[in-house]
Amino acid sequence: MLLVVIGSLLAGAAPAVAQTGTIGGRVTAAGQPLELVSVALAGTTTGTTTTSAGEYRLEVAPGPYQLVFSFLGHTTRKVSATVQPNQLTTVNTELQVTPANMAEVVVTGVSRATEIRRSPVPIAVLSRREISLNNSGNVIDAAVKGVPGLSAVTTGPNISKPFIRGLGYNRVLTLYNGLRQEGQQWGDEHGIEIDQYDIDRIEVVKGPASLIYGSDAVAGVINMLPRLPSGPAGTLQGEALSEYQTNNNLVGTSLGLHYNQHGWQYAARASYRLAQAYRNALDGRVYGTAFRELNLTTMTGVEKAWGSTHLYATLYDNLQEIPDGSRDSLSRRFTRQLFDGSQDVLKNRPVVPTEQLGTYRINDLHQHIQHYRLLSRTRIRLGQGEVNALLGAQQNIRREYNHPTAPRQAGLHVALNTYSYDLRYAAPTWQGLETTVGLNGMYQTNTNRDATDFPIPDYTLFDVGGYVFLKRTFGKLDLSGGLRYDTRTLQWPDFYVEDNPATGFARQGRAENAAGTPPQFADFRTRYQGISASVGATYLLSEKLVLRANVARGYRAPNITEVGSNGLDPGAHIVYLGNRSFGPEFSLQEDLGLSVYLPDAEVSVSVFNNQIDNYIYQARLNDADGQPVVIVPGNTTYQYQQGRAQLYGTEATVNLHPKSLPGLEFNNSLAYVTGLNKEAALLEANGAAAKYLPFIPPLRTRSEVRFTSPRAVGPLTGSYVRAVVDYSAAQNNFYAVDNTETRTAGYTLLGLGAGTTIVAGPQRREWCQLFVQLDNVFNTTYQSHLNRLKYFEYYTASPDGRSGIYNMGRNLSVKVMVPF
Repeated sequence: MLLVVIGSLLAGAAPAVAQTGTIGGRVTAAGQPLELVSVALAGTTTGTTTTSAGEYRLEVAPGPYQLVFSFLGHTTRKVSATVQPNQLTTVNTELQVTPANMAEVVVTGVSRATEIRRSPVPIAVLSRREISLNNSGNVIDAAVKGVPGLSAVTTGPNISKPFIRGLGYNRVLTLYNGLRQEGQQWGDEHGIEIDQYDIDRIEVVKGPASLIYGSDAVAGVINMLPRLPSGPAGTLQGEALSEYQTNNNLVGTSLGLHYNQHGWQYAARASYRLAQAYRNALDGRVYGTAFRELNLTTMTGVEKAWGSTHLYATLYDNLQEIPDGSRDSLSRRFTRQLFDGSQDVLKNRPVVPTEQLGTYRINDLHQHIQHYRLLSRTRIRLGQGEVNALLGAQQNIRREYNHPTAPRQAGLHVALNTYSYDLRYAAPTWQGLETTVGLNGMYQTNTNRDATDFPIPDYTLFDVGGYVFLKRTFGKLDLSGGLRYDTRTLQWPDFYVEDNPATGFARQGRAENAAGTPPQFADFRTRYQGISASVGATYLLSEKLVLRANVARGYRAPNITEVGSNGLDPGAHIVYLGNRSFGPEFSLQEDLGLSVYLPDAEVSVSVFNNQIDNYIYQARLNDADGQPVVIVPGNTTYQYQQGRAQLYGTEATVNLHPKSLPGLEFNNSLAYVTGLNKEAALLEANGAAAKYLPFIPPLRTRSEVRFTSPRAVGPLTGSYVRAVVDYSAAQNNFYAVDNTETRTAGYTLLGLGAGTTIVAGPQRREWCQLFVQLDNVFNTTYQSHLNRLKYFEYYTASPDGRSGIYNMGRNLSVKVMVPF
């Protein structure tokens, strides 16, 4: 049905391609041409950039347009023009120098495109160039380095789960071009299934966004936006990318192609990455952290006067090893599992040979994740109003192979199918009032396939929510707010597990074979519902001084593991126990912020306070004698808890760029959050050990000095050098009940980088971009507080006094991008 609708729209637009016109001109600043200025048609995805002579040209359908000219460090300018058939319409403009982020426009977490400074909730943006500057194992790590208040729970270099202000898992909604990512994101060892080489921009909402997106956005939203075709019409263009990282010998390659003509747009990209086990000075190579990843993306779409429609299809295929942290007790060298069950004696496991640590071959104990995505985005103009429709279908297939005696038998094998919809109508402005109404939700099914472990049952989920959002400007004051209602139905039938005599493992059973044995998951059906609301304001104390305030009530329905889990997740090495009596979480968060835009600096400070009822978290399960409960030998048991919580903190940025020293930047950021457990019974029973919440990042600061040459030197332009200091304080405030967490020492990391753009030819066209980044220059041995591998330890003591696995050591990254 989805393809029929899109096909009809595209077919209906085909006759309109006969006539076109051209719009072009020159962009200057202080009388000098500006290169690489972004030129876009407002309300569309059509755009290009200026040449070294400041010139641009776009082929479009005849009609009225508004051109948006934007360039870092300059005012954004909008100019209206009408394009005539078969004629050149000339639009020249001059931009004024201004602080960098004053007019940055975002689409995430707002009802319609909004300037960042006019959003009552803090929003951060990372451009493709800023993403490329940072050395990272995945796109979430790149975002963490660029956005204060954003952190990640990691399980090796390729698995990072985003946290915003101390809240993560299903409280942070991850989007790909507006489509919610549904890939069992509740699991610890499940990363973000998106091609990082295809991302052109990341927008991060740091605060409750349940009003627009519903459940799972109480902490914020991360929207990863792919590149769209731009540049001269009728010319096939593209980009070849290659990357190498020395620590784990990561090799990444990507090829992207795009084409546009008469309003039609086409794009395709193929990316492949593979890496060996990463290493550090203490552990050497960490067995079980190699991976291989393939991404394929295609897009076709059309932009016309009536609106636009785009259809995306993506494939993600990842082979990811599963670390378990077992070692020889004396040498601390990693060992490997050869047997299952009672035959697997930890002290008898053999040491992993050196040649098996430095290889691209994926070992037998690994997970295989495949994610297929079909997404359509349609925008239809209705007079002064606009309808936006997003439809998506996803399938996530996850296999975890954890049986060394039967390497082809998956311990976990589940298929998650999700169908999402998001309909939004932006009504014409009436007496200054902007009104937006929307409806969104999803239908989801999960099916266990041929497996031996069943942490969650087969289930069906139906989610729907509707909202209204209002905004009104009173001179320097912007007021916005809205109301939303959500309902979610979650259900599953009896789910039985029985022994498989042919293999010796368990398998999914049938009721007639149960012989009175209760099902592992008894039938269940419940309905969650909740109301979200938000009211916020921004006030322009002056053109360069902005005050923000927002109060929001968020809603989140429990996810499947929190309610229904009752078994081993092989990849996490954890037995999870859920609680089907859990109710929805409700949060009340207050945000207050101040931003100052000066000729030589930008300063921004935000403070927040978040009270959460029915807060759900996981904790280790101990028996009455204080000993760990062991349900499956060699695996930890965690049980989900529910109570009350409070999180509060602050974020600040101070970015200096003195006009007297062109090209010099001094960027600084700070993020701090405290998470307090407010459940009286738990505090009374455990005292200070229960005072804090789990997974709370420590105080973190990041300082960067960067110099970008303001002038070209021969064929080199945009050349830069940089030094970055990342500081993470010790985390002494942790959830200590039943040793769920332990103290984490602080650390400081130094990074150095350089890069340039090489131009060629009489038009000085871009030939390639080069980025070089050296992280952890001094090869510091450290553990991040949100590193899950910190707790992968089998012994209560070790010869060197160190416990768990440490983070990556020194790493040099070289990245080359060649446009054509």
